[in-house]
Amino acid sequence: MSNIAVEVDHVFKKFKRGELYDSLRDLVPALASRFIKGQNKQVIEEREFWALHDVCFQVERGEAFGIIGSNGSGKSTILKLLCGIIKPTKGTIKANGTLSALIEVSAGFHPDLTGRENIFLNGAILGMSRKEIQKRFDAIVAFSGLVEFIDTPVKRYSSGMFARLGFAVAAHVDPNILIVDEVLSVGDFAFQKKCMERMTQVMHNGATVLFVSHNLRAVADLCPRSLLLDRGRVLTVGPTDEVIRKYLVGAQERQTRKLDRELCISDIQVRGLGGPRNHFQSGDRAYVDVEVYSRGNYERLAVVITIKTPELVEVFNTSTERLGASSFSLHEGEGLTCSFALDLHLAPGTYYVSVWLHRYDIQKEYDHWESAETFFVSAEHDVKGVANLYPAVRIGEVKEYEPLVVQAESEDRVVTNLGTYVGSRKE
Repeated sequence: MSNIAVEVDHVFKKFKRGELYDSLRDLVPALASRFIKGQNKQVIEEREFWALHDVCFQVERGEAFGIIGSNGSGKSTILKLLCGIIKPTKGTIKANGTLSALIEVSAGFHPDLTGRENIFLNGAILGMSRKEIQKRFDAIVAFSGLVEFIDTPVKRYSSGMFARLGFAVAAHVDPNILIVDEVLSVGDFAFQKKCMERMTQVMHNGATVLFVSHNLRAVADLCPRSLLLDRGRVLTVGPTDEVIRKYLVGAQERQTRKLDRELCISDIQVRGLGGPRNHFQSGDRAYVDVEVYSRGNYERLAVVITIKTPELVEVFNTSTERLGASSFSLHEGEGLTCSFALDLHLAPGTYYVSVWLHRYDIQKEYDHWESAETFFVSAEHDVKGVANLYPAVRIGEVKEYEPLVVQAESEDRVVTNLGTYVGSRKE
């Protein structure tokens, strides 16, 4: 048996922009004119465009494979082709195994039917037999967390409840190939976490996962290998960290930052010891390299860096001068590179690096590069907030409650019957 689960071989897909006629009043005379004069092929050809152009990639069995790219890059078109919703104009697509798609998690739901009835309806649409649905019914309901509302018509459900029930059904199909498209962008945090855990479980059971998302941290956490699309073409396929970096660099290039100032920040890079990186584990050492360039004479300069969350909350701020380094001067045609070493004791999340070129004694800003670099942090344990304090916990025995007065000298007695700490702290 082949080890390839999904193979996309030189696939092209052509679409047409808009419609030629938007009313019967326009269509009837146009049809008459076409009958008399013939079809205007040039007009039609001008409206055609390639949504996908010579796309090739393979996904191995049991692999989690990410697909990323900006809006309009062709991600959804690939998924529709894989699911058989549309057919390629040219090229072939092979999926070796049963396939389940989490593209529209509530597709196929009837608003007047209850949650229970829609589980059977949606399960049948996804290819499950009635016997299979009955066998997995309790697990589906438990996963959705909608036990109290399972006999309520789904037209009374919120959008989040719709998403929970839809994902619960689709995630219990037990496919060989699972296709996921932005489903993790809906629902609350607990639901999103449960979705990720379910996809990880599906992978551990040997299934293949194709994951399309704008959440780059989720792609980095789940997928060792990814593909980057741009305007229907494959830019690169490879290790996810490298693919994400190329995507982010491309996004920055599209911002066309101007470097025509006399004194400017010319380059910024986030890296690890082995080279450029965008994905780190909490506690890893990271380096931020900043390059500046001068076309004039300037003195008493300092480089300032900040790290912010996507909500623009400042997590960290320092500078060369505040860290004890001397201020520096640059003359015409000179440049300088400085490197900040950071221990990323951060909670899981996405973070942005911004840089300033500053002179403190006169409080003058010469250049500023906002959100110049992006990096992602993952952690073994589920911690929230910004800082990772590497927590550990130990729980005592359950016993009859007796109020205790805690005194400094009796602290050891109070925790005598507590177990060993569990967590990320190293004793």
